[in-house]
Amino acid sequence: MVADMPDASIKDIEIFYHGERPLIMRLIRPDGPGPFPVILDLHGGCWCIGEPSECETRGQVFAAAGMASAALDFRQAEERYPSSLQDINYALRWLKAYAGELKLDAGRVGILGQSSGGHLAMLAAMRPNDPRYGTLPLEAAVDAGVRCVGMMWPVINPLSRYRRVIGLRATGDPPAWVADLPERHDTYWVSEDNMEEGNPMLVLERAERVETPPAIWFQGTPDPVHDYRDPESMRKLNEPERFVDNYRRAGGVIEITYVDQVNRSDPALLGPLVAFFRHNLI
Repeated sequence: MVADMPDASIKDIEIFYHGERPLIMRLIRPDGPGPFPVILDLHGGCWCIGEPSECETRGQVFAAAGMASAALDFRQAEERYPSSLQDINYALRWLKAYAGELKLDAGRVGILGQSSGGHLAMLAAMRPNDPRYGTLPLEAAVDAGVRCVGMMWPVINPLSRYRRVIGLRATGDPPAWVADLPERHDTYWVSEDNMEEGNPMLVLERAERVETPPAIWFQGTPDPVHDYRDPESMRKLNEPERFVDNYRRAGGVIEITYVDQVNRSDPALLGPLVAFFRHNLI
């Protein structure tokens, strides 16, 4: 599919096949000769639902600012962790390998994700050389490292969020937002051990050796789904501030910006994200 937009274009590209199922990337690119920096963009949906079209509005915002974006239709749900990370790792390598053909700059690649996609973006950025994530073959010898990473209200700690929603459901009168979140966690992660292992918050607190590229956390407030305190933590910080502190202690540079929850998806308020990616990619 190719569609025209003012000053930009959209193209769906099949970059890999899992059997007969294509791995599709939706590229939004500004008009012009390039080469353009590019942001791999990951939708949310608690690792179980969602599609690249959910990233299209912000992709147009990035295109207007001179940056391309590539929304990925990664595996999720019953295909389980770490299938999503394998697709993301491959997509980052693929973008670099074929950058010249796409009028992109292989040296200026960032990553962004929303909600569970924010978790995946950070985990992929931290572990670009993890052999479990780099299993999909690509002939070109390129790595999956990124220049920077953006997160929009990420589920940064899948384990604490899981235990939170399980506890709220056990009260017999959980808030409506709990919905089927426990089941989605179960479907994708299968076990709490996996939620602990694939966990950017705990990766830092375990002092694992990981990459810490420049990062931004874009957070709506109030947001009980993503902005809460983990009662199992000894630190009196909500999860966003706890992660930011951990990231800085690990040597990373990270900023956090807040917007009103009701307006968090308003494209007119994406200025901090645009400024962040322009600073790090242009």
